[in-house]
Amino acid sequence: MIQHQITSPHRRIAFVQSCWHREIVDQCRDSFLAEMKRSGYADADIACFEVAGAFEIPLHAKLLAQSGQYDAVVAAGLVVDGGLYRHEFVAQAVISGLMQVQLETGVPVISSVLTPHHFHSHDEHQQFFHQHFVVKGVEAARACADTVKKLKGLSALSQSHVAAVPATGRIADQAA
Repeated sequence: MIQHQITSPHRRIAFVQSCWHREIVDQCRDSFLAEMKRSGYADADIACFEVAGAFEIPLHAKLLAQSGQYDAVVAAGLVVDGGLYRHEFVAQAVISGLMQVQLETGVPVISSVLTPHHFHSHDEHQQFFHQHFVVKGVEAARACADTVKKLKGLSALSQSHVAAVPATGRIADQAA
C-alpha cells in the first residue's frame, strides 16, 4: 500500500474531468473552482486535467494521487444512457476505480461522476443537467475542502499520538 505524502508546502487539488458532454461537465469545474476560491484556495492550488471520457478518469486520478503533489483528487464526468447497456458498466467501473484509488493511495477522491437514467439531448435535459452540475461542483468543493481539512487534523492527531507513546511501546495513561 502506498502512503500519501504531500511534498508541496501548499494545499494542492487535482480536478480531472471527462470531455464527453463538455458543455455540461464544464459547469461542475467552473462552480468547483469558484467555491474553492471562496474556501480560501488560490487558482494556483488547483490543477485541472481533461480526459476523453469518464472511463479514463480513474487511471489519471491514480497517477495524480501517487505523484505526492495533491491533497485530493476531484473527478467530474457524465456517463449517459444512450440506449445501450454499456453505460452501467462504465459507471460502475469508474466509481469502483475511484474508490480503489483513494483506498490504495490514501489520497481522497471526490466524485462528481454522474449517471442519469434516460438522459436525452433535448433542451429540457440539457438545461437540467447544466444547472445540476453547477450544484454538484459546489458540493464537490465543499466536500473536498472539508475532507482535506479533516484528514490534516487526523494526520496531526496520529503524529501527536506517536509522540505520546513512551519508549516501552505502551501508550501512556491519559487523565480525563
